[in-house]
Amino acid sequence: MSKEKIRQVLKDHGKFAADMDTLADDADLYEAGMTSHASVNVMLALEDAFDLEFPDRMLKRSVFESIDAIHAAIQELTA
Repeated sequence: MSKEKIRQVLKDHGKFAADMDTLADDADLYEAGMTSHASVNVMLALEDAFDLEFPDRMLKRSVFESIDAIHAAIQELTA
């Protein structure tokens, strides 16, 4: 599972004004412009892209606040 795939989902669904390619993996995606509405679209797109479902316990801002956090959550779900 690659962070590039996560980055592509964010590019397609995150509605960022900033260039996703220049954003650090640990950068706060909300500070970079992702709204809570966009984060729901990102979550749904990630579920499709990685063929998984985020459990209720993961439906919180901290899970989607950075590429690193998303990556860690997906690794946990696919382990």
